[in-house]
Amino acid sequence: MKEIFLCKCGEIVLKGANHSFFENALIKELKFRLRSYGSFKVSHSQSTVYVEPTSEVDLDAVFDALTRVFGIVTIERAAVAEKDIDKIKETIREYIPRFLADKKTFKVEAKRADKRFPLKSPEIAAESGGAVLSACPFLRVNVKAPEVVVRVEVRETAAYISAGSFKGAGGMPVGTNGKGLLLLSGGIDSPVAGYMMAKRGVKIDAVHFESFPYTSERAKEKVLELAKLVTRYSGSMLVHVVSLTKIQEELVKNCDEEYFTLLLRRYMMAIAEKIAEKNDCLALITGESVGQVASQTMQAIAVTNATVNMPVFRPCIGMDKEEIVQIARKIDTFETSIQPYEDCCTVFTPRHPKTKPELPKVIEQEKKLDFDALVAEAVETKTEVYIPADV
Repeated sequence: MKEIFLCKCGEIVLKGANHSFFENALIKELKFRLRSYGSFKVSHSQSTVYVEPTSEVDLDAVFDALTRVFGIVTIERAAVAEKDIDKIKETIREYIPRFLADKKTFKVEAKRADKRFPLKSPEIAAESGGAVLSACPFLRVNVKAPEVVVRVEVRETAAYISAGSFKGAGGMPVGTNGKGLLLLSGGIDSPVAGYMMAKRGVKIDAVHFESFPYTSERAKEKVLELAKLVTRYSGSMLVHVVSLTKIQEELVKNCDEEYFTLLLRRYMMAIAEKIAEKNDCLALITGESVGQVASQTMQAIAVTNATVNMPVFRPCIGMDKEEIVQIARKIDTFETSIQPYEDCCTVFTPRHPKTKPELPKVIEQEKKLDFDALVAEAVETKTEVYIPADV
């Protein structure tokens, strides 16, 4: 029996005259993501993308991959039947019972997209419901609150029979809303921020700041592993690794301790903006949440923001830690994030950091060093690591 996947589009259908741009981007992304599983025919019609295997594939693995593709709101695994009511009923009796063994109630929804089909939608639903009951006599019909909905769609080329739909990743196809540069640390928040912006159609590159020898090679490997986990949703990622060692040593020697974190954040933002501009990124992305740590008070965020002209997106800004952790668990980054390897922000941490800084006083501290020269020198330390999409 032939099976395909019916992927229902979300926001794409609201894009009016531009919807074809988003549909084509989604199809391109699907073809790219599925290439390692086998060969497929991918097409779209009436707000649905059809993913049809044309070779023997692991359907469970394909389904898992589809749940991580942004732009798809629901996924149905469906059997293909000839457009004949007897063939449809035969397929129902053969295909549907495996999905209903632990259920007690169901209903059938039918859609006749091909108006040439002789039976109307209510008639298709009635005939199909009878086929379900003949194959699963332990079930009863519940049209208001069924445990599972059996769907029969009669379209131009075939009829499709499915039992239940599954939630997709939602959002917009990756790359349809430009590219952003994620400041990726080894913590919980920044991978979540990258995931959330990718969900809005933003292609993600990343910059990671290291402080060797104060931070270890294993700490960098942890960050690259986090990047790999995010690529399961965002697609491939270029990670720029930059050394902050000299900047941090100069800060310790020349500036007041309570300003270390703020000054370091300003350097990080300035370096990130330089890299973003050279790599066609339109915005910076951080995992900051208001009030979570000393450098994330409103006053501190305003001070670090003042360093750059580029927009800074902070998708976690109004979330508490538990909300961020829930998403981190969902995208499987949490366990890696909590591995106890230091990052640059834990090096030379002040005992009493400024939580309500004033920009003029921060700039006064900053003038003790040659800011532009140190930024330029740090950018020159940059190395790049390409992380292919982990499908």
